[in-house]
Amino acid sequence: MKVLHFGRFHSPYFGGVERHVSLLLGQLKNSVAVDNIVSNDVAKTVVAEADGYRIYKTRSYGLLASVPISPLLPVLARKLWRQNRYDIAHLHFPDPLAHLATYFLPRSAKIVISWHSDVVRQKNLLALYQPFLDHLVRRADAVIAATPAHFTSSTQLRSAPRDRLHVVPYGIDYSAFDKSPEVEAAAMKIRAAYPGKKIIFSVGRHVYYKGFEYLIRAMTSVPNAVLLLGGSGPLDEELSALGSALNLGDRVFFIGRIPDEDLPAYYHASDVYCMPSVEKSEAFGLVQLEAMACAKPVVGCELNNGASYVNRHGETGLLVPPRDSAGLARALNELLGDESLRIRLGNNGRIRATRKFSLERMTNGTLAVYRKVIARA
Repeated sequence: MKVLHFGRFHSPYFGGVERHVSLLLGQLKNSVAVDNIVSNDVAKTVVAEADGYRIYKTRSYGLLASVPISPLLPVLARKLWRQNRYDIAHLHFPDPLAHLATYFLPRSAKIVISWHSDVVRQKNLLALYQPFLDHLVRRADAVIAATPAHFTSSTQLRSAPRDRLHVVPYGIDYSAFDKSPEVEAAAMKIRAAYPGKKIIFSVGRHVYYKGFEYLIRAMTSVPNAVLLLGGSGPLDEELSALGSALNLGDRVFFIGRIPDEDLPAYYHASDVYCMPSVEKSEAFGLVQLEAMACAKPVVGCELNNGASYVNRHGETGLLVPPRDSAGLARALNELLGDESLRIRLGNNGRIRATRKFSLERMTNGTLAVYRKVIARA
């Protein structure tokens, strides 16, 4: 079986969807032939090898309404389809460019869509785009989501046949987050830099829907604790300025982009993880699984979608309304002030993550969908 994935981007500077695609292809390559076609972050087309499969990066000239301006991607997709005779095109939505590419593929092409989230911000454009999206969803041979809540919370899957919806949980490599001697030594070094303080950790792209500004504001009401905020993005300067305006220079520390190999130490060094995302663009949150893998309780926002399905209020962490800095502060203080509660929720989180969101379940579930699509053909 041959499958061409449309993975949007392939870069350490992009987010959870791209990380998921990399994890998924790294597993699928052992059972099927997979390639990944994406938009490059520069005006150059290159072919790269990654973890045993090819990545075709087509030249791009920036972004327009969060969509890469990469006009050669559909053309290259058609060329690759003719050369390699793929069985399935696997799209990762939302991605209007990959949607456009389907019109360059044969009408007989089998289409699988991974539905990562609805289109949230571009509401005016969505009104124009929705009829085309409805058409593709009706045509698709399968639509995959990571949780049942992805389907129940979506307002844009109205045309999807119910019998073609499949829940396949995401998974991560939990062994990377074990507390090895090296990780423990690095974690102790991080803790030593903030003596006598509880540590709140958060990491992600500094973009509007992550809600980091509300977490920073919450820190004015969380005494005897520091926030280590990792990641970078277009809101870097704005977030830094907010911290300065609130006189949080000794309470909020901007770590910048953290290499993957260093992430486990930050999770293990922390007392609580916080994912303050405020929009349904955050439909899952792989960082939650990473924190849960390290037995850390998660404070998040009730988005009534897959993100809240992963982190269960009162079981693996605490949830508060979106954009509620006071609520975040109360939840953080509750956990920081109760070690037994932190331990109980953290242990529950590790059990839930490793049992329900494993690489094995993700891989086997995806392969089962592929086989069903081929068998139906």
